[in-house]
Amino acid sequence: MSDTSNYYGPVVNMNGGHDNVGINHGTVGGATQDAELHAAVADLTHLLRDLRPHLTPDQARTVDDALPQLTPDRAALRERGLVLASLAQIAAAVSAVGQPAAEAVGRLLALLR
Repeated sequence: MSDTSNYYGPVVNMNGGHDNVGINHGTVGGATQDAELHAAVADLTHLLRDLRPHLTPDQARTVDDALPQLTPDRAALRERGLVLASLAQIAAAVSAVGQPAAEAVGRLLALLR
């Protein structure tokens, strides 16, 4: 018998260091973003900015507070469900003008399922 080791598949040896990731298959550190989610967030952000002139001061403040929380990060958006719900409610409150924003919130929520 020989002392030969056979490895089948990726092998990573790390000695020391900080914040080691190992082999990044595109799931660590956000190296690959979900393009569809990114586009949905960008679309919603754009529509909300266009909607702002039609809002009351309180509604506009709520939108302004929510905009920085809209990131193309599934986990973060799932935790911010109340923010998305309040944006949908505001968009619905301004009827036809807000319909595209309300639909954009719906598309974003569908991507998070």
